[in-house]
Amino acid sequence: MEFDNTQVRRQDRLLEEGRAMEIIRDGEYGIMSMRTENGEGAYGIPVSYVWDRGNSIYLHCAPDGRKLRCIDACPHVSFCVVGRTKVLPEQFTAAYESVVLECTAHRSLHEAERMSALSLLLSKYCPDDKMRGIEYANRSFARTEIIRLDIERISAKSKRMMK
Repeated sequence: MEFDNTQVRRQDRLLEEGRAMEIIRDGEYGIMSMRTENGEGAYGIPVSYVWDRGNSIYLHCAPDGRKLRCIDACPHVSFCVVGRTKVLPEQFTAAYESVVLECTAHRSLHEAERMSALSLLLSKYCPDDKMRGIEYANRSFARTEIIRLDIERISAKSKRMMK
């Protein structure tokens, strides 16, 4: 995993690596973008996710569907998480923070990794109900797919506005 802001056009709007990692850690959802199944277009979808604090992002979904067909056709995906935003209509602009991750998607993971990912997701999204969540995950395990996004490169940008 490489933090690399060299390709960001507006070098005056770079977001520091530490803040980028906070946004990845704390984000409520991300947008995964990929090529369509036939390679003739793009498909983007908002998804719940969890970062393992290492090189991977995990998401869950049904065991079949369009995003899985797209990943099967081309495992290279983009994942974007947006941090703080504020529309500033009087200035005709917006303040924002965003992080873009270039990733390779993997599916059909080993059962232990899938359950570990579900546990991480439960810790993030329902920490006060994790035990019940584990029971639910066990019951629905056969109809749950886990996708691991291995992070290859991260870039981050922001526009801070002074009042």
